[in-house]
Amino acid sequence: MTDRPLTLMAVHAHPDDEATGTGGVLARYAAEGIRTVLVTCTDGGCGDGPGGVKPGDPGHDPAAVALMRRQELEASCGVLKVSDLELLDYADSGMVGWPSNDAPGSFWQTPVEEGAARLADLMRHYQPDVVVTYDENGFYGHPDHIQAHRITMAALEMTTLTPKVYWTTMPRSMMQRFGEIMREFHEDMPEPDPAEAAALAEIGLPDDEITTWVDTTPFSDQKFDALAAHASQGENIFFLRMGKERFGELMGMETFVRVQDPTGAAIPENDLFAGLR
Repeated sequence: MTDRPLTLMAVHAHPDDEATGTGGVLARYAAEGIRTVLVTCTDGGCGDGPGGVKPGDPGHDPAAVALMRRQELEASCGVLKVSDLELLDYADSGMVGWPSNDAPGSFWQTPVEEGAARLADLMRHYQPDVVVTYDENGFYGHPDHIQAHRITMAALEMTTLTPKVYWTTMPRSMMQRFGEIMREFHEDMPEPDPAEAAALAEIGLPDDEITTWVDTTPFSDQKFDALAAHASQGENIFFLRMGKERFGELMGMETFVRVQDPTGAAIPENDLFAGLR
């Protein structure tokens, strides 16, 4: 046995990602006395600027946006009671196909080995028992999410650590509900074209392929408030329009695929730390 606390490390791409996909588990495990470490890989500079100004538009200043988003990230971490925030601070690469994908110094252009070496140092320092990041497609194909997945898996190979490893996902049944609710809030929303609809249908996993269902309903207000802390991106955070009650009903369950497990804990499981305590 050791005096080292049980530790969860979540590796995310941008400020606000921590709240969307893992806000519930970060809040829940912090409340249970587990050390929660958030690694944010990019500065978020391709987000919206003040007044909703978009990247590439006149008046959009990536450096100013990055500073603003760092302040919002710190506020979100305060809401979620995150123990330790680590910033890799690579330049935000933007959405797939944006010119910023190719910018020198962007996260997408950073050699995987370089990012992985920095992350491996953090892993050696914190010695996480559980590591959470995205799947190979970054959940929905965002370049920075894909790169976060790549450096996380490469960093694990660089260390001698054997944590439980999870990729965030969403059950297809919930994706269908999201679609219904978005149409409810946007009555004039056009139906996606067949190619877009087919791509959306591939996001997430069939319910029976999800290994881990963590009920974070008691912490859904914290998750909502953490998202709301990213006020500059409010136009892009659809969930905030639901209100807390509806949000809690829809977002109270966080789901994962377990891809590495030294404990032999049975699946499906309802706790990322099953077999560790």
